[in-house]
Amino acid sequence: MSSSGTVNGGISFWYADDGLPVPREPLPGDATADVVIVGGGYTGLWTAYYLKKAAPSLRVTVLEQKFCGYGASGRNGGWLYNGVAGRDRYARLHGHEAAVRLQRAMNDTVDEVVRVAAEEGIDADVHRGGVLEVAYTPAQLARLKAFHEHELSYGERDRELYGARQTAERVRVADAVGSAWTPHGARLHPVKLVKGLAAAAEALGVTIHERTPVTEIRPKHAVTPYGTVRAPYVLRCTEGFTASLKGQRRTWLPMNSSMIATQRLTPEQWARIGWEGRETLGDMAHAYMYAQRTADDRIALGGRGVPYRFGSRTDHDGGTQQATVEALYGILVRFFPSLAGVRVEHAWSGVLGVPRDWCATVTLDRATGLGWAGGYVGSGVATTNLAARTLRDLVRLDSGQAGPTGLTGLPWVGHKVRKWEPEPFRWIGVHGMYATYRTADRRELATRSAESSRLARMADRVAGRH
Repeated sequence: MSSSGTVNGGISFWYADDGLPVPREPLPGDATADVVIVGGGYTGLWTAYYLKKAAPSLRVTVLEQKFCGYGASGRNGGWLYNGVAGRDRYARLHGHEAAVRLQRAMNDTVDEVVRVAAEEGIDADVHRGGVLEVAYTPAQLARLKAFHEHELSYGERDRELYGARQTAERVRVADAVGSAWTPHGARLHPVKLVKGLAAAAEALGVTIHERTPVTEIRPKHAVTPYGTVRAPYVLRCTEGFTASLKGQRRTWLPMNSSMIATQRLTPEQWARIGWEGRETLGDMAHAYMYAQRTADDRIALGGRGVPYRFGSRTDHDGGTQQATVEALYGILVRFFPSLAGVRVEHAWSGVLGVPRDWCATVTLDRATGLGWAGGYVGSGVATTNLAARTLRDLVRLDSGQAGPTGLTGLPWVGHKVRKWEPEPFRWIGVHGMYATYRTADRRELATRSAESSRLARMADRVAGRH
């Protein structure tokens, strides 16, 4: 493929499409609040929004190092869906019914995000087409069927399993032999959502300071170069950027994910592909992909490129290696051979937060007033909303404003996990893991065996994913 004309970085296609925001004022000096939130992405903004909705008199301040939505909230694939990282582990730790409650809460969260966006007049190009995950090898089909049955065991009765013909009626992925569909999903424009959410929070009276990096969090203090905000509650909502905070280098690993967006496709091109339902689209590969049909008829497609940078470093404004762009383009053409030669107009990358046990968590330490939420492992577009409502309820419970709720009793609340290994072990481990997953995918494609590659199972064990 030719890289001429491809915008690389620039944060993301979503910002190129909707425009960069006018940055808000940085913190003018020392300040006080009732709750200070570190991070102006989905988690922080949703938390601020719900706190002010529940208790309008609360003084809530959000501190953001660049501008709201600079991180994963402005760079993701626009998948609003009901997946939550760590559900199976929570079933083992707390019992199946506890994990079912978490799953039901996630199903409801998709509806909640759509509801609030409509209520607040946020036009985020939301289209409720559900989630379609396809299989195109015998091993992938075996995993798909097992995955479908597993989801049914968590109470999701409205999902459907399709064969090759029914799959092609939805979207014509080359060589697809089956797929699974759930209605609990929607496509959206990530930046339109984050901009609208920030505006809605400000309209409620939330104070947002951008260009204000927090260098240290300690009980009742959020320290920045411009001053310190003191508050009884300090909530860390920094996801993939957590490692940049003092003492947090090994808390969550900043895993890199990359995306491309094509030129607008013609009606003739879409006629060959199908995809009229605009489902979010994934697959059952070990190194999986994710895609959406955008509101303006492009394909935005993502996957792992360089999975991790040494020392938990993050990228510069979404810059992406050419080899990664070419690999993602290869996935696009592998799915849709008729698109060979289509232009890639934008490529970008971002980081997501990965805990050592791959479990999303929400915590409020009642002894210190420190709280945090994250570790979404790439499923954050919806999970951030549930996490924020849970943080709201935990703060209100601790401050005596309200009693326990169904959310404060979910199994991810207060979950503890060990830190990642020091360097160079985590760099070697993560790169080795994804190299193994890619090798497993190639072997399954070549052998056409219905057995999942043992290499992938080994990588899962090393990673601590199961």
